[in-house]
Amino acid sequence: MTERVAASGTVHWIGAGLSTGSGLAALCEDAGRIRLWHRTEERAAEALDRLGLAERAEPRAYTLDALTADLAPGDVVVSMLPAPEHAPLLAACVARRAHFACSSYVSDAVLQQVPGAVDAGLVVLTEAGLDPGVDHLFAHGLVARARAAIGDGTPASYRFTSYCGGIPAVPNDFRYRFSWAPLGVLNALRSPARYLEGGKETTAERPWEATRAHLLDGEAFEVYPNRDSVPFVEQYGLPAAWRAHTFVRGTLRLGGWRTAWEAVFEELKAGDDGRIAALAGELAKAHPTTDADRDRVVLAVSLEVGARNGTSWSGSYLLDLVGDEEESAMARCVSRPLALGVRHVLDGSLPTGLNRAAETEERSQEWLGELARDGLPFTLRVDSGPDGP
Repeated sequence: MTERVAASGTVHWIGAGLSTGSGLAALCEDAGRIRLWHRTEERAAEALDRLGLAERAEPRAYTLDALTADLAPGDVVVSMLPAPEHAPLLAACVARRAHFACSSYVSDAVLQQVPGAVDAGLVVLTEAGLDPGVDHLFAHGLVARARAAIGDGTPASYRFTSYCGGIPAVPNDFRYRFSWAPLGVLNALRSPARYLEGGKETTAERPWEATRAHLLDGEAFEVYPNRDSVPFVEQYGLPAAWRAHTFVRGTLRLGGWRTAWEAVFEELKAGDDGRIAALAGELAKAHPTTDADRDRVVLAVSLEVGARNGTSWSGSYLLDLVGDEEESAMARCVSRPLALGVRHVLDGSLPTGLNRAAETEERSQEWLGELARDGLPFTLRVDSGPDGP
């Protein structure tokens, strides 16, 4: 394997949208130089002013060619762009021997670039935001605790759920607040969801039709599955001797969301791409986000394990954060974990090749501790059964 390219200390943060927040400011403490790339240099400068970073980072007008020309070996590229744009960015990084980081799921197109990154001695950090990101940290932490309590070889049954959502801090009639592009929200609802329920693999062609009630500390929410949960059974390291009764990763919404969105669902059933794009624009106009609005992020991950020998264990993590005048909750929850990951690219502690937010118990605990110190609070609850440790 090629020796790891030493980080140069220069970070190129690409995109200044809704998820760019105080994580960028935190990186200014660790990086030698920060360049913020946006659609125009003027828009990048406005974003830096808004974040109070005008004197600490350099604005740039983004094009792939302009960025590529500016890259030097050991630089770190942080992409806040839509997922389809990550593979071309990573290709440019490989060509210029720059490290790469993003908060998105690993796509097949990105995976194809990883061997080249390994040969070049580069770090590729992915799934290092909120969901995916902090949810992985929570999951690895719970699985490690449960394995220690139950034992890998002990036959057992478990229920695992991981739900995350950006919601309005003050409930509205629409039961939602757009924290990312409306078209992206609608298209996510059009994608089938695969998960485990009742010990069997299940697919919801229309994820919202699998919505169910979910209580957290007495507060009523609604949850539904999204994407493909099944590969995460292996990724989270659940023992082969344990049987999954439930394993689902999904989305959390305010109680009453499904009823409030019935008209939207009727449109989604028709499946016309042009109409869905128009609907996204209509929803953005009908439900605008103002400077006075406050968002709320809720991430709830839980694991319950019952062994045949009578031993039981359960644990849960809860992150529940409301935005303030300085920063939205979503921007904090996405940008802080991503900045933490970039910090570990800069200090050389991440290995070359593909890295997700956490793939070991040790890294999970380390990063959770750092995030807590960085101002991302969460709670952990653990209970054991009468025969448990």
